[in-house]
Amino acid sequence: MTLTDNPVVPAEQSFGPLAQEVNARGLLRRRPLGYARIIGGDLALALVLGVTMVAIGPSWWQLVLAVPAALLTTRWAFLGHDAGHKQVAGSHRANRLLGLVFGDLLVGMSYGWWTTKHNRHHAHPNDVERDPDVGTGVLAWTPEQAAAKTGFGRWLVRNQAAAFFPLLLLEAVNLKISSVRDLRRPGRADARLEGRLLVAHHVAYASFLLVVMSPVQALAFAALHHALFGLHLGCAFAPNHKGMPMPQPGVRWTHLHRQVLTSRNVRGGKVTDWLLGGLNYQIEHHLFPSMPRPALREAQPVVRAYCERVGLPYVEEGALASYRHALQHLDGVDH
Repeated sequence: MTLTDNPVVPAEQSFGPLAQEVNARGLLRRRPLGYARIIGGDLALALVLGVTMVAIGPSWWQLVLAVPAALLTTRWAFLGHDAGHKQVAGSHRANRLLGLVFGDLLVGMSYGWWTTKHNRHHAHPNDVERDPDVGTGVLAWTPEQAAAKTGFGRWLVRNQAAAFFPLLLLEAVNLKISSVRDLRRPGRADARLEGRLLVAHHVAYASFLLVVMSPVQALAFAALHHALFGLHLGCAFAPNHKGMPMPQPGVRWTHLHRQVLTSRNVRGGKVTDWLLGGLNYQIEHHLFPSMPRPALREAQPVVRAYCERVGLPYVEEGALASYRHALQHLDGVDH
């Protein structure tokens, strides 16, 4: 879906009053105890998982533990995401340190590369010219991108809705390869530091697997772990913008319109919040990127009520409906 005209923006549809209300409710304040619980829970899960793997030893039953391992890795990726948005700590230095630990050291994904890319997405969501998440790539997000494909790429675009979730099984490997490639970019900040952290991650990961299981089992575990991690991470990000309006080149929207119109919330309870890392409150997150994750659920009724008051569409769907609409968009690009 695309919008070709600038939306009518009455004076009362400005972002200012909403920002003032959210700030007055204290929803932008740091939540150190909330994040302490999140980090503590993730570390406890890691400890239990590690001890269990050591106790099982060389066994094909280890593959069952690839499921909680993927869940845990995605949890760490969520924390790296939050640190990149300055949600966790009060200082840039502390957030950067957390991002390097959870991103590079624990997940094996470059914090600097991902943060730069993700900030561009936040500034211009669903803009094919400026949002790297919908730029030219393996998939096509617009008819123009689809028409430019040839050969196997053309065939893939025609079947991309069916191929979407299978492709997510390769997403973790894609992210790690992109992270390494970015280290060679001219002028890349912290390239040496991040390179060392990424090497430390891969050496520690491989060493641990080879200690607790046979080489063949370790290879199978790593493949399954990364496939499930990519699938989980992709499922957390896929419903957020796919199938939502895509501004045409030259169209200028206000911050409120740009973030609300291009985003979709996923309805659910605390289990959904946990599985999606708070990204199910995508509208609130895009309006207030530095808002701590524990505050997003509290902010939702405030933002929804404001959008209703000023007549701005606020899209919120169940998980299945959100995936269906995302796939319908992919399927319709080349038809």
